[in-house]
Amino acid sequence: MLSDEKLIRVKDLLVKPETKIKLKDFSTKYKGEELNKKDAEALLEQGRKQLAETQDKLYAHNRFSILIIFQAMDAAGKDGAVKHIMSGFNPLGVKVHSFKAPNSHELDHDYFWRHQLALPARGEIAIHNRSHYENVLVTKVHPEYVLAENIPGIDSVEDIDKKFWEQRYKQIRRFEKNLTDNGMIILKFFLNVSKKEQKKRFLERIDDTTKNWKFSLSDLKERGFWDDYQKAYEDALSATSTEYAPWFVIPADDKWFARLSIAAIIHRQFEKLELSYPTVSEKQKEELQKAKAHLLGEKDSSNK
Repeated sequence: MLSDEKLIRVKDLLVKPETKIKLKDFSTKYKGEELNKKDAEALLEQGRKQLAETQDKLYAHNRFSILIIFQAMDAAGKDGAVKHIMSGFNPLGVKVHSFKAPNSHELDHDYFWRHQLALPARGEIAIHNRSHYENVLVTKVHPEYVLAENIPGIDSVEDIDKKFWEQRYKQIRRFEKNLTDNGMIILKFFLNVSKKEQKKRFLERIDDTTKNWKFSLSDLKERGFWDDYQKAYEDALSATSTEYAPWFVIPADDKWFARLSIAAIIHRQFEKLELSYPTVSEKQKEELQKAKAHLLGEKDSSNK
């Protein structure tokens, strides 16, 4: 069912390569009539089982790795999406990394360094909850943060111009192209939450004592830069959505639809890989039969 294009029109969520987008052209809510929350949750449960089965093949196939990137405004539902979609996966084959502001050690390296350390090996899935894109999002809204990177030629905010950001987008495209050329599948999700829905979720975090820990006054401060962040996302998604590493804009006001959409996109990508379990040679089959005969011929001394 996750493959049903009538239920989830993935092409409507895709940021087409070399296209300048406006986020206002993407809905923050589910606009269809085919799905409701109850049915979507049932589909997601089926989807989790399908994804778990495919993950096993991915590991056995051992030729591809999967990098899933989540970016969003605060309270858009990144953590919940990771929890609900990935819960069926074997944790031995999945690594989740949530990136905070870089520390002094990380700042002594290029901005890709800490993210490279968290990339998946062949057969593995890595989920980056925030990612190297923070370096063209948060830093674009707050360019003074770039100064902490101690980049030669960047001595003041005035040095951080349009050319600087274009160079960063180019670096990101090159970085991701190298990864995909070597067998990594990259899927990038922007959870598109409305300002109204963010306000609602912030109030819930304040009023619900079990959610107080999720709220910080810094969240409120960053909300004041809403328009700047929207522009930064538009620029980044437009410049870095490619055939080999596409961006998807996910309506995030309805969490149930956001989670189902993400699961469907991941599932369809898995289908394209045509994964299978490794086949064994005739010689290996003979060895397996010899091993089987040996085991069956053993005298079982354990059952006493």
